[in-house]
Amino acid sequence: MPAISKAQQKAAGAALSAKRGDTKKSELKGASKEMYDSMSEKQLEEFAETKRKGLPEKKKS
Repeated sequence: MPAISKAQQKAAGAALSAKRGDTKKSELKGASKEMYDSMSEKQLEEFAETKRKGLPEKKKS
């Protein structure tokens, strides 16, 4: 499942980095912290590898 906004893609990348041990979990905030807790590494990879071209900055609610 691809990310639907640049913000979502960026948050997934931060959460993935923490899952892999490259950054500390304590450095995560907001959406990236929630993603870390609720998603698997494979799911985070799918979100993080989404191409940014054509994505909105934030998703419309």
